[in-house]
Amino acid sequence: MTTSERPFVAITMGDPAGIGAEVTVKALQDGSIYEKCRPFVVGNVAAIDHAIEISGLDASGRVRHGLEDVAGEPGVIDVIDPENLDYSGIELGELSASAGKAAVEWVLQAGEMAAAGDVQAIVTAPINKEAAKLAGYKDIGHMEIFQSQTNSKEVATMLMADVLRVVHLTTHRQLRIACDYVTIDNVFAKVVLTHDHFVKWGFPTPRIGVSALNPHASDGGLLGDEEEKQITPAIDKARSLGIDATGPVPPDTVFTQAINGKYDVVLAMYHDQGHIPIKVHNWERSVSVNLGLPFIRTSVDHGTAFDIAGQGIAHHESMAEAIGVAVDLASDSKLR
Repeated sequence: MTTSERPFVAITMGDPAGIGAEVTVKALQDGSIYEKCRPFVVGNVAAIDHAIEISGLDASGRVRHGLEDVAGEPGVIDVIDPENLDYSGIELGELSASAGKAAVEWVLQAGEMAAAGDVQAIVTAPINKEAAKLAGYKDIGHMEIFQSQTNSKEVATMLMADVLRVVHLTTHRQLRIACDYVTIDNVFAKVVLTHDHFVKWGFPTPRIGVSALNPHASDGGLLGDEEEKQITPAIDKARSLGIDATGPVPPDTVFTQAINGKYDVVLAMYHDQGHIPIKVHNWERSVSVNLGLPFIRTSVDHGTAFDIAGQGIAHHESMAEAIGVAVDLASDSKLR
């Protein structure tokens, strides 16, 4: 693959008080990444250099003023730095509005480049939602930020770890509110969104297991009626369009079935219902992928880890996986 054929992949650095810079520089030590893409960081070059130092790596950060300057060569980490942060004023592991502001601005800058078609994928290191809120942002999650920025109507978060892939009906909602979100229209829309993306990603007839909301899929109505009144009609509606959707399947069963190959993807009804099986199955290598945005966005599946920031001990496997998935999707729209 020639230099001009390699897709640009923007990696947003995340909250500078966390482990985002560290996991990024560690992941970019894999020379094979540069054979497939031209990665660069949107963030702060001083933070990148500090992360290289504490990790004991043989590399260096270089400021680039535009994509035309991004070489994408091993050993040199290209950084587009808008100079919106004084890194010397950041206390690692400490919550701050200035860190939250810079982190969100890097996300928005990457989103602008991706929406314009200048970069082919975005990979995000973790931001801190409290810091983003302190900075005055209403949208405090990556997906919500990108959704607002691009006016995307229907979006979803999918977590994946090995063969287990889980799309979420809702993510950052209180559990009481998330249960109210289980409606025919909402479930149907997410099933269709999931089906369409998996077809695009190389699954001719994706098999979708739809999780129940209540224990034992409500035991025939003894433990709730959402399965009968909301989820089943949504599945029937999807199946009438030729979509291979099955359910509602009891939530203590559906994920094991997916791991064993019965489903290509599971639709979970709320945040923890989907996150827990992914993180138990293979947390370190889990990746987040967004559905419904006009560009490819993948992410690490962990937080800012303020408790270990600056110690050089953060694991970078999730970032490496996120970059790999982004490159696969940017190169040929296939999930491996």
